[in-house]
Amino acid sequence: MRWKKTVTVVGAHAEGEVGRVVTGGVLDIPGISVLEKMHYLQANDELRQFVNNEPRGCAQMTTNLLLPPCNGEADAAFIPMQADGTHAMSGSNAMCVATVLLETGILAMCEPETTIVLDTAAGLVKAVAQCRNGRVERVALDFFPAFAEHLDAIVEVDGMGSITVDVGFGGVYYVMPRARELGFRIGPDVAREMVDLGARIKRAAREQLTVCHPEISAFNSIEFLMFTDDVDPEGHVYRNATIMPPGRVDRSPCGTGSAARLAVMHEKGAIREGQKLDMRSTINSSFEASVVAVTRLGTRNAVIPRLSGRAWIYAMMQLGADPSDPYQSGYTMADTWGTEIEHQIPGTQPTRGKF
Repeated sequence: MRWKKTVTVVGAHAEGEVGRVVTGGVLDIPGISVLEKMHYLQANDELRQFVNNEPRGCAQMTTNLLLPPCNGEADAAFIPMQADGTHAMSGSNAMCVATVLLETGILAMCEPETTIVLDTAAGLVKAVAQCRNGRVERVALDFFPAFAEHLDAIVEVDGMGSITVDVGFGGVYYVMPRARELGFRIGPDVAREMVDLGARIKRAAREQLTVCHPEISAFNSIEFLMFTDDVDPEGHVYRNATIMPPGRVDRSPCGTGSAARLAVMHEKGAIREGQKLDMRSTINSSFEASVVAVTRLGTRNAVIPRLSGRAWIYAMMQLGADPSDPYQSGYTMADTWGTEIEHQIPGTQPTRGKF
């Protein structure tokens, strides 16, 4: 092989959602905080393209960049790089990162329980891993404050008229329409329809609803849409379907989306502190979710969400590119990457930055 650069990746998924973890080949990224490092990656997109674009990646996955922590209270930092760009935080990916850190020995595993603190662009996340026989069996995440932004807001959607949505922050902003009110139930058989419908609703919500994070102005946009459904409210079973660019459904129940939904439900008085919920995904995988504390963020009511789920390592691999390969930064095509992505074909897109 004649590779000039090599990136080592551990393949993992959390309740079905793929979250690969970069464990080698990138020493660090400029910036004194994880937020600054995220902004650097957003402005210098070569690494994300290299690991996520075809042929080394695909639209239905995240690659998490593992970094030294910036906050002295944390054990490690990570930044999720997804199909549409680099983001602040992901719950399912935090579970993947915690599992990889402990099962590969990057951080020491203590049985039956290991606590690590993850530094993210959205704040510190405490991860408590249940461990047995060298394996991480479950990871519980204590989030930073989540809060409701809009309750029962009316949005006008072309071809649909008026619909009712909630908007909440759980690491990014989510707009949350209710599936049953739109005439369907969340399931894998309607995944394509949910993607198309979700894109229309999110576009309308971004045009008609404003959001304002109390502390970080960089978060002031609705990033994702998550359809919600009540499966068995008496049994505390609920279902989520997050629609992610370039046009796919999150395979997990969605960590940051579940955090946003917990904040909205608590603000409406639909759940109480300490009550455990079973959040299901489109493929019926599950996160246990609860509000562990009530707090304030600026002038807003906020909650501290706790989410737990399982992650598994499925591969260890090295990614590289031969100097003669014309697809040094990979490529995207609209057949699988949809129309939300600015498509990248060699000779048509400049590359920026180095890693």
